[in-house]
Amino acid sequence: MKKKELYKTLFTSTLYLSTFTFGGGYVIVPLMEKKFVDDLGWLDQDEMLNLVALGQSAPGPIAVNTSLLVGYRMAGVPGALVTVLGTILPPLIIMTILSYIYMAVRDNVIVHNVLLGMQAGVAAIIVNVVYNMGSRVVKQRKAIPILVMLAALIAGIVFQVNILWLLFFSALIGAITTVWDLKKETDKEADQ
Repeated sequence: MKKKELYKTLFTSTLYLSTFTFGGGYVIVPLMEKKFVDDLGWLDQDEMLNLVALGQSAPGPIAVNTSLLVGYRMAGVPGALVTVLGTILPPLIIMTILSYIYMAVRDNVIVHNVLLGMQAGVAAIIVNVVYNMGSRVVKQRKAIPILVMLAALIAGIVFQVNILWLLFFSALIGAITTVWDLKKETDKEADQ
């Protein structure tokens, strides 16, 4: 694929996803996966899951971070810039317009109830994303990632542990297990 076509596909894909996805970053994640993994075949599911995890770990909106990582993965720094632009333009334009409209209708009961209904729909989509990501971790059948996921869930919900600590310890455990797996693999290759 030529660079110009690649940039165009990256921009239009993220622009389309960002324009027609409501509810925040976690809502766009399964749609990005469908687009870049299923439709375009640029990434596999594990790589997309890793990019989402990195996007979630970095400061800022997950949709922007993940699109930046996908763009960088596909076309380097120019690809990252193109995908970020495609991701931030729609919300910027839409929120500017909506802020003016909202000021005019903010006390309307119908508008209030519509927004409450949208919250319920967004909550269902977020539960779906969490279920799909969690089931992928469980399907790998590796004890440590499953235990880390469950421990982070319990620590976050029950004990109200700050997300930064959860991310730090999860990343630390992930780094240690990755080094451990690489060492085992290197030792296995050396024995052969």
